[in-house]
Amino acid sequence: MPDPTSGSTPGQRVPRFGANYTPSRDWWHAWQDWDRASIGSDLQNLAGLGLDHIRAHCLWPVFQPNPNRVSRTALDHLEELLDLAGDVGLDVSVTVLNGWLSGFAFYPAWKTPRADAPARNMFTDPGMIAAEKLLFSRLAERIAGHPRFLGFDLGNELGVLQFGADAVNLAQGDAWQAELFAHLEQVAPGRLHVNGVDHQQWFATRGFSRRSLATLGAATSVHAWIEFTGALERYGPNGVGSLHLAEYCIELAKAFHEDPARRVWLQEFGASSRWMPVEAIPGFAAATIANALDCDHLWGLTWWCSHDLNAELSGFHPLEYDLGLFDQANREKPVAGRLREVIADARAGGVNPPTRTLGLVLPGAGLHGALPDWGFAARYMELIDQGERPAVVLEERAGNAAYLAARGIAKLVFIA
Repeated sequence: MPDPTSGSTPGQRVPRFGANYTPSRDWWHAWQDWDRASIGSDLQNLAGLGLDHIRAHCLWPVFQPNPNRVSRTALDHLEELLDLAGDVGLDVSVTVLNGWLSGFAFYPAWKTPRADAPARNMFTDPGMIAAEKLLFSRLAERIAGHPRFLGFDLGNELGVLQFGADAVNLAQGDAWQAELFAHLEQVAPGRLHVNGVDHQQWFATRGFSRRSLATLGAATSVHAWIEFTGALERYGPNGVGSLHLAEYCIELAKAFHEDPARRVWLQEFGASSRWMPVEAIPGFAAATIANALDCDHLWGLTWWCSHDLNAELSGFHPLEYDLGLFDQANREKPVAGRLREVIADARAGGVNPPTRTLGLVLPGAGLHGALPDWGFAARYMELIDQGERPAVVLEERAGNAAYLAARGIAKLVFIA
């Protein structure tokens, strides 16, 4: 059975490398139109790059067509996916309440119980929460003991859904998150359970507090997209703010940790040909990974995504169609070859993150009120330009000598 919490320790272990799996045939509509041979071929190609894990995404309405019923067919297919992954040596993180995926919101029909009734809030409605727990329970009954099961991700970028009927304040979001994680520990104890939010919770205040994201679950997940964070507009595809965005997101998350040894998972990063020339993507990927590997306590890095989206599927945002390591015909793209080289080099030479002796102080009310927007991130990138590799320190911890010493921080930089 894989060690679900294994990852890098400074100078010792190389982080894990993976991809967010998007089936080459039918995207995640594959849960219904299952093609064992095609999926097996996809996974074999991913393993051939040297990857050791995938992040797989359920479609909530497919898996749970009724609040009291979980699809046996969907469960069969999920278990088969883990079996196929095991055949080629890949572990699987299962993202469940999707929810939001590739620009679409997938909700089960029963979330709005009747045409004359309002939609129920998935984070606060007791009936919704009971149904969500049932889904996780049924999934755990089937796969919790599978040797290739890493753990559950509550849902993909759930913060994107926290509007309208699903709007919540931080206290409500944190309470939901704590309740769900407690349930996961009951039904699948000791696994790598996470909440895979995007950048919005880290660059703004929305839905879940940064404190809860940095303390609940087995690891802290970050998504580092240069377009959606605004890095691309500010720095261009080759600028310091784009090539070091993932590093910054990792170091920002670590500032909110109460356990200095807690892991961070770079769960999504990628590039579109709409943001940079196709020939520039391999270099962008290699530089992003190299900079992220300079962060200690990094559990792993997971590219978005494995396969380009089939052009026959309409309605997706144009950038969604070419984000893969492989094209629709399962042919390797240049970025995949570069990724194979990077992984091989890391495993051959080891990873030795530098001690970050300089700490950039995040001003504000600390764990709840600090706002690490680009006013702060830009200063971080200026220090990178000056040859520094800073850590991030909350203002309320800037006077804690023991804390700073534990992180190896000898000097602080304050923003005027």
